[in-house]
Amino acid sequence: MEENKTIDVEQTEEIKEVKVYASRETLIDDVIKLCSIPSLSGFEYRASEKVREIYEGKFDEIYTDLVGNQVLVRRCGREGAPKILVDAHMDEVGMMVTDVLEGGFLRMTRVGGIDPAIVQASDVIICGNETLRGVAVSTPPHLRAGRDAKLPPVEEVLVDVGLGYTLEELQEMIPLGSPIVYAPVYSELGEKYIAGKSFDDKACGAIAARAIIDTPREELAGDVYLSLSAREETSRLGGVSASTFKIDPDYAFVIDVNLGNGPDIPSSESVKLGGGISISWSAATHRGLTKATIDLCKEKELPVMAVASPSHTGTNSPSVNLVKEGIPTVDVGLPLRNMHTYNEVINLDDCNVLCGAVREFICDADIAKRFGKEDIL
Repeated sequence: MEENKTIDVEQTEEIKEVKVYASRETLIDDVIKLCSIPSLSGFEYRASEKVREIYEGKFDEIYTDLVGNQVLVRRCGREGAPKILVDAHMDEVGMMVTDVLEGGFLRMTRVGGIDPAIVQASDVIICGNETLRGVAVSTPPHLRAGRDAKLPPVEEVLVDVGLGYTLEELQEMIPLGSPIVYAPVYSELGEKYIAGKSFDDKACGAIAARAIIDTPREELAGDVYLSLSAREETSRLGGVSASTFKIDPDYAFVIDVNLGNGPDIPSSESVKLGGGISISWSAATHRGLTKATIDLCKEKELPVMAVASPSHTGTNSPSVNLVKEGIPTVDVGLPLRNMHTYNEVINLDDCNVLCGAVREFICDADIAKRFGKEDIL
């Protein structure tokens, strides 16, 4: 998710009781499987084999386009049915190798919105011609006395991959431009929270995939295209514009994480974890589809927080909305804390609500009938 100020319009109370669309164990397993796959922005295509391993046989078609978007298709089996796009971006923030040094060290630069405050001493994976583990170097506090207290930029932080390689060997294993991502370490925080890397936005993709897989084919309101899209973290346009152009959907449900609240985070710029999902009112999305989706969630007793994102949602939704003659698009958010770190936090009740919202949306006959190519505002 790109940075964008979001002003809350309405926040729900904490979730009391919602239909179980996916079990706690299933959600945790699905999320960790997809989020563990390295997929630095611009290198999503390297994850295509792993994505296919997870979802082979569960969708009717899986393909990767030239941009690196990975599209999973589940058809309803009816001729002339609407095309429904569900999008969640597959790329993650991270770093890229810019130099290989003697002694087992690498220089790097940031890819996407990396916070320098959490880079030092982080555990990373370098995805070159071979995969290596590494640790970002941190200057001990004993040696910082009298020095400038400012954090060094990412470009001045080295990665230590250990001794045992000559410079030539390391240059062969790790060419310049190789992606670096945080190591996949996940933990459960009590009964309702999980922490780890890359929930932005692969957690949403995993949850959407679960909702689509578990929906009986005869209940689908149309053919469903799940786009695990590329380059959201590094391009305002995003790779989703290419996959949307090829799919040519009738309407779209775009999912991304939204800034979760916590101590010292203004409530006017965040949403409540444990409060359900957020849906944006924005000049960049479709008013009619937004209202229909909020009404659907309320009808199905799925907690929803309406938020105002006046000029841009900070997600893929504006790019989807402006493809071809225009695609009716709704922007949906999963609350998340610690965005763009290796310990992002999400709430499992919110994940279940998102799973339910996707399922109800792709099954809703009224939305399918209304939001075709001839839709009016």
